[in-house]
Amino acid sequence: MIDAHHHLWDPTRRHYPWMAGAALDPLRRPYTVDDLRAVTKAAGVKGTVLVQTVSSVEETREFLATASVEPLIAGVVGWVDLTAPDVADRVAAFSGPLVGIRHQVEDEADPSWLTRPEVLRGLAVLGETGLAYDLLVKPPQLAAALAAAKSLPDQVFVLDHAAKPPISSGEWQPWADGLAALGALENVYCKLSGLVTEADWAQWKVGHLARWTEHVLESFGASRLMFGSDWPVCELAAAYEVVVDTAVSLTGSLSDAERLEFFDGTARRAYRLT
Repeated sequence: MIDAHHHLWDPTRRHYPWMAGAALDPLRRPYTVDDLRAVTKAAGVKGTVLVQTVSSVEETREFLATASVEPLIAGVVGWVDLTAPDVADRVAAFSGPLVGIRHQVEDEADPSWLTRPEVLRGLAVLGETGLAYDLLVKPPQLAAALAAAKSLPDQVFVLDHAAKPPISSGEWQPWADGLAALGALENVYCKLSGLVTEADWAQWKVGHLARWTEHVLESFGASRLMFGSDWPVCELAAAYEVVVDTAVSLTGSLSDAERLEFFDGTARRAYRLT
C-alpha cells in the first residue's frame, strides 16, 4: 500500500498561514517522521508521498533531505514559483526524490490563476522535466484546472482531495460536473483523500461519503485513482487507521486488480515512483 498524500510540519519552526483559527488547534504541534512511521506501520503502508504545506523552497529542500534518508518516503511533492522566468533552473537545483510540484491554488483570489500565461509556461516546464503537478483546488477553480490540463496534454496532473467536494453542505454542483470533466482527460489523475475533513468532523459516517466516492470512481476509474490519507490533517475528523479502513470500505466494489491499482499502481505511475 502506498499513501500518496501526507504532510509533516513543525509550527515551532515555521508559520503555516492555513493553520489559523481555533478549529485547527489540535494540529498545531510538530508531526515528525517518527510519528509517520508509527501510524503507517500499523496500517501496513509500505511507501508514502510527502506533500508540501507552504510556498517555501526551504521546506521543499528539507523534505527532500528527509526523504533521501527515510526509506518509507518514496517521493516528495514540493513547491517552486511557477511564475519565475528561471523555473527550470530552480527545479534542477533540487536534490532528492522530487516527484511533483504543488501550489495552494485554493488560496489564490483569482479563480483563473491556473490559466495565467506565466503559470501555464511554468507548468509546461514541469512537463519537460517529467514532474507531476498536484492540483489543490476547490469547485470554483475546477474550470481553470480543466483549461490548464487541456492545454498541456503531455503534463501529468494529480487532483488532490477530489477537488474538496462540499460533503457537509451536500452541494452536488458545480463539483460533480467539474470533476467529471477533469476525469475525462487521460493526463489527469485523482487522489481519494481528504474526504473525512470535508464532511462533518464529529458526525460523519462511511455512508455519508459513498455518493461522492462513487462519482469519483466513475469519473476516473481505478487506474487513475489513488489512495491518500491527508495525514495529519485527517486527524481533525479521524485517526489514520480509520481513514485507511474507510478507503477500503468505500472501494469494496473494486476487483482485486483494481484495488491493487488504487492502493499502489496508480501512484507509482503518476509519480514515477521506483
